[in-house]
Amino acid sequence: MIEIDGKIISFEIFTRKYICDLSKCKGICCVEGDSGAPLEPGEPEILERIYPKIKDRLTHKSQNEVERQGKWVIDQDGDKVTPIINGDECVYAVRKPDGLWSCAIEEAYNAGEIDWKKPISCHLYPIRVQHYKNYDALNFHDWHVCNAALALGQKEGVPVYKFLKEPIIRAWGEDFYNQMEIAAPEVQKYDEERNK
Repeated sequence: MIEIDGKIISFEIFTRKYICDLSKCKGICCVEGDSGAPLEPGEPEILERIYPKIKDRLTHKSQNEVERQGKWVIDQDGDKVTPIINGDECVYAVRKPDGLWSCAIEEAYNAGEIDWKKPISCHLYPIRVQHYKNYDALNFHDWHVCNAALALGQKEGVPVYKFLKEPIIRAWGEDFYNQMEIAAPEVQKYDEERNK
C-alpha cells in the first residue's frame, strides 16, 4: 500500500487493469449486491433535493419503493445507502429495452436537469473507500460481475486509477490524481519485482 495525502491506497489500484465493459455486464452492478450504494456525508440531503427532478425517470415500482423506504436508508451495518428493491436493484436503476441497466440520476445529470452526477461510491467503483479515524483506505473491490471489465482493461492496458481519473479528481482533486500518476511507475515496478 502507498500513502498519498492521508489516504492509504492499495497497490491493486495501480496494478490491476480495468475498463467497464457495459456491452458484456449490462450494468449489473446496479442490481447485484446485498446493499445499496454507500453514501458519503451530504449525499442523502442531495438525494432529497434532486428527487423531484428525477422521479419521472424511475419505474412505478421504484417510485413506490422510495415512497415506502425513503430516498435513502440505513443498512444492516449502520451505513447510509441508496434503497434497493427486494434485495436486488437500486431504486435509481432503470432497465433499458436492450437489457442495459442505467442510473436515472446520471441520466438526469447528462441531460442537464440536475447538478450532481451520482453517488461518489458509484462513480469511483471498483475503488471502495473505508473511513477510519486517522485515514481513509482506498481498496480495489474484486467482484465477479466485473470480470469483463478486468479482461477489457487487461487487453487495453489501462490501470484502475487511469480508468477512474474523472471520479478520483471529483473526490479528491487534481493534485491528488497527479500524485497518483507520479507514484504509479514506482508502485508498478515494485509489484513486478515482488511477483517475479
